[in-house]
Amino acid sequence: MLKILVAEDDKYLGNAYRVKLAKAGFDVKIALDGQEALGSLKTFTPDLIILDVVMPKKDGFATLEELKKNPQWEHIPVIIASNLGQKEDLERGLTLGANDFIVKSELSLNNLIEKVKALLQDKENKA
Repeated sequence: MLKILVAEDDKYLGNAYRVKLAKAGFDVKIALDGQEALGSLKTFTPDLIILDVVMPKKDGFATLEELKKNPQWEHIPVIIASNLGQKEDLERGLTLGANDFIVKSELSLNNLIEKVKALLQDKENKA
């Protein structure tokens, strides 16, 4: 079973992600901030990470930067999920190594599942 780590401080949204992704057949772990997300990587190695940008303790950009500096985790695909739809944020996320960027207000959960499956398919094709 493919594993997904969701770093999202909005408990309602995090739960919605968890339910939808679990129904699609994924093993899902939720972290409420970037620090918790990085900590959970010690015991949970995801096939993909969905990363909120605005979170307490450590934001998504700082978390992504730390992820991509670690050879153990740098290969994990990351989708940034944010309410920030500005071009600068999108470019910053992609420059730091994110594979995709979604604006939460424009997102349907079905669309998220499609993006996750496409990225994981792409990862398998490259392996």
